[in-house]
Amino acid sequence: MTLPPNENPTRKNKINAPIGRFAPTPSGFLHLGNVFCSLLAWLYAKSGGGKIILRIEDLDARRCPRANADMLARDLEWLQLFWDEGAYGGADSEDYFQSRRSAIYEKYFNKLTQAKLIYPCFCSRAELHAAEAPHLSDGRVLYSGVCRQLTETERASKMQQRRPAYRIEVRDEAISFTDGHYGGQSYNLAHESGDFIVRRSDGIFAYQLAVTVDDALMGVTQVVRGCDLLSSTSMQLYLYRLLGLTPPAFCHIPLLTDPDGRRLAKRDGDLEIGVLRRQYGDPRPIVGLLAYLAGQLPAPEPISAQELLPLFDPAKIPTHNIVVPRELLPGS
Repeated sequence: MTLPPNENPTRKNKINAPIGRFAPTPSGFLHLGNVFCSLLAWLYAKSGGGKIILRIEDLDARRCPRANADMLARDLEWLQLFWDEGAYGGADSEDYFQSRRSAIYEKYFNKLTQAKLIYPCFCSRAELHAAEAPHLSDGRVLYSGVCRQLTETERASKMQQRRPAYRIEVRDEAISFTDGHYGGQSYNLAHESGDFIVRRSDGIFAYQLAVTVDDALMGVTQVVRGCDLLSSTSMQLYLYRLLGLTPPAFCHIPLLTDPDGRRLAKRDGDLEIGVLRRQYGDPRPIVGLLAYLAGQLPAPEPISAQELLPLFDPAKIPTHNIVVPRELLPGS
């Protein structure tokens, strides 16, 4: 018999010691950019005497097969970025897979629904990206709120034709916070995103809701992640407030890019850790390269994460995105 997931599976931590997390999405294999973020998250938490949780963000289980998650865990272990609890860690390890936590997300979704903050949205992707829809400078669509204005009769009629997604109403107000690396930030969701999705039309809960609930219930106090997620922090802080949950401290870090300025991603197969493992056979050159790129070493010299720990200085991490010189990679 499958046991229901534990809402809050974490154990107590030292007073004031940070609880960080690795939260990979196993839609592909780990690449150099993922490891850069994981290494810095590990260093931030461990340098403060804290611990790391491994959570597998496989909300869409069809796109995130368990075999990929298994490989991610093996790669993190090979890199010696060991976690203290979470997936692959003990009797409750299945509770750290988001694909098993839908009943928990449903509880908080219902709380928002009961507060009349949620409404169904029937807009298709094509409609959202139509020429008349307002677009932001980075290409994202600013949702106009058209489905918020539907009458109950109109909603009932549309329900017969299409399964809706569900959006949360946002307010025209500034949400401000201090990022651990980029300093003061302020976003107005009404102008930056509009009402955003908390549940997809296929029934899968959206990232913004799931990550907010999970970080709160798992006791995460420190989130270190790429600066591409900086703007989404305001959405999560909004949800923390509405749900009465305590938010963590956020620290966003620069992205790794290729010489053309393109962000390193899973499409860069030659930078997958599996490929680099075969090239190097030892994690220390990879960790040393990333430490150098993060400003922690004067040159890309082999070093382990544990050896790097006493040298870690967050103030040395650049604020601009970091170009990975191809000549420093294997096969160059």
